[in-house]
Amino acid sequence: MEQESIWDADAARRYDTPGTGMFAPEVLDPAVERLAELADGGAALEFAIGTGRVAVPLAERGVPVTGIELSRPMVEQLRTKADESAVPVVVGDMATATAPGTYSLVYLVFNTISNLLTQDRQVACFRNAARHLTPGGRFVIELWVPELRRLPPGQTAVVCRSEPDYILLDTYDVLRQQVVSHHFRFDGTPRAELFRSPHRYIWPAELDLMAQLAGFELETRHADWSGAEFTAESDSHVSVYRVPPER
Repeated sequence: MEQESIWDADAARRYDTPGTGMFAPEVLDPAVERLAELADGGAALEFAIGTGRVAVPLAERGVPVTGIELSRPMVEQLRTKADESAVPVVVGDMATATAPGTYSLVYLVFNTISNLLTQDRQVACFRNAARHLTPGGRFVIELWVPELRRLPPGQTAVVCRSEPDYILLDTYDVLRQQVVSHHFRFDGTPRAELFRSPHRYIWPAELDLMAQLAGFELETRHADWSGAEFTAESDSHVSVYRVPPER
């Protein structure tokens, strides 16, 4: 499953769910508020900008936002909401692509660093973020905590969500730190619609080491965008890394 084939035109059309899910105000607004604060008056670069779920409202807050995105159909969907002058986008791989200029903030939301399926590429993503940042700039990652405690011995699958019209099932390969998310949607017909996406899961401690290799220091880690305490029971985190003021 290559990322280019997963995030095709059909996926791009179905991605936006205004007002619900990841687009619900209680989910989106705290993220935009926190990122605007972390930009600290400078420009921001979003890795895997997608359809502009975060970038468009962030730009509307007055933060200049540029994006890097691998999927052309996702960029086309973004263009229905903001043109190139409002939110410029470089089409390319977030681990290697270069956007013009420098930024005070680079950010990567909604688990998307896990779309890079090897440790080497995830480390390269950190290094690419560092290349784009001004001294003292920040790299922000929103990421889930692997749910291996829910995986009994000998079992490889976990039901993460179960609703009348939707089931999310994750299957794990713990040897390679790989997980495939299986999204089943039901519309009242005898057949279900299946969307699958592969990921490489990352423990917080491993993420911190990747950051160190790229020259970052961990500034803060919270359980969510509102600043809740990160604990052993947290199922996700928002980690803020910073390059030293003088490199």
